[in-house]
Amino acid sequence: MDHTTSLTQHVNAPADKVWAVVSDIPGSAATLSGVDSIQMLSEGPYGEGTRWKETRKMMGRSETVEMWVAQADPPRSTTVKARQGSADYTTRFTLADRDGGTDLTLTFGAEMVNPTRMSKLALALFGKLGMLITRKALAKDLAEIAAKAESL
Repeated sequence: MDHTTSLTQHVNAPADKVWAVVSDIPGSAATLSGVDSIQMLSEGPYGEGTRWKETRKMMGRSETVEMWVAQADPPRSTTVKARQGSADYTTRFTLADRDGGTDLTLTFGAEMVNPTRMSKLALALFGKLGMLITRKALAKDLAEIAAKAESL
């Protein structure tokens, strides 16, 4: 991945409760303040192939992105992918038991597909700022996932 960031949040809840929150795509708009809405595109339980559209506000703008589960190993890990324009996004959640709770690690990466000279320049100029903004949003998501899991 061209640009990656990783964060870990300790959750005072067992992995199955954390997994229940991470894998509750229809309920994520109620859990995550940064998510405005979810539109499910597939039916059935959470697993590889689950697809949805997520509308999220970033930097004052509302963006809708189609997302899908590329990998799921309940309740240990899952990988979610998205593509927007010429960028591929990968989000991986890993859950590990620790001290009677769960360490929830989120690794996010963005990779440019067939970047143009202009997009390479824009990434060089604004990539670090974009990742800082993204990291802040992801940290908030982790804290909100933890709060929800701890309340179950």
